[in-house]
Amino acid sequence: MVPAFLSTVFFSLSAVSANRLAKMLGGLEANFLRITLAVLFLAAWAHGFGQGLSGEALPMFLLSGCVGFGIGDTALYQALPRLGSRLSVLLVHCFAAPFAAVTEWLWLGTTLTPAQICWSLVILGGVSMALAPGTHLNATRRALLIGTLYGVLAAFGQGFGAVLSRKAYLIAKAAGEPIDGLTAAYQRILAGWFIATVFLFLVKHASKFRFASDLTGELGGSLRIWKQWRLAWPWIVINALSGPTLGVGCYQWALLTTPTGIVLPIVAIAPLVVIPFARFVEGEQPSVRSLLGGGIAVAGAVGLALVR
Repeated sequence: MVPAFLSTVFFSLSAVSANRLAKMLGGLEANFLRITLAVLFLAAWAHGFGQGLSGEALPMFLLSGCVGFGIGDTALYQALPRLGSRLSVLLVHCFAAPFAAVTEWLWLGTTLTPAQICWSLVILGGVSMALAPGTHLNATRRALLIGTLYGVLAAFGQGFGAVLSRKAYLIAKAAGEPIDGLTAAYQRILAGWFIATVFLFLVKHASKFRFASDLTGELGGSLRIWKQWRLAWPWIVINALSGPTLGVGCYQWALLTTPTGIVLPIVAIAPLVVIPFARFVEGEQPSVRSLLGGGIAVAGAVGLALVR
């Protein structure tokens, strides 16, 4: 349970820094840069202290990375500039948890007790209360629609990617090849880096195709990062460390021993930790409802830990 709680702190910092990066550089460019830097961080650990790219579970971890990093994070970075960090993270975590739990039950046969399901729903309910926007978002109807679609797609990526990681750990256990969370994160992120690179290349040339420009919002496809990197690089480092490196490392550590139906609701508390970060970075003022919802979610997390 401790790794799952640690991941919430890192993911919350990642979400706010990601929102800042997406606005400064564009969603795909920001995602590509932070994943590239995280690959270097994780490679240093995996090849220096971990298992590197060895093991029977490598193909499954790569597939998990394609879905989680490649699809999930790419979609999230398109939702962030349109919906903001709070609503984007709300959509991702609250849809990913039930999707992952049902998928793991159908595929791997993992079941949760009624008490675990109940407390997980309490967490998600509190998060929904806390993160639901209280005022009208400053966005067009088209931006809200596209942002919501990207948010749901990101939730699918995170949920199914988590289940694939659980399957990979079962493969590693059956082969007698224990693997640590940071090495697992490294094996996953390589596939995600490849997907992010492909998306960035396609969007760079999206101006040739009207429909591609409409979907991505990256008109002209030009890479603006070379003009703004001096302002963006601190946020790139913060995001690379907090999200795909330490956050995902703790996340994979949690999935090593705990079902997705328990891990993801705990990780869903991340939006609540976003609140103080968002206030400092984005100037958002938390409401009484946000604080009340946060209290409910924390109570649910405590209850889930006790019945665990």
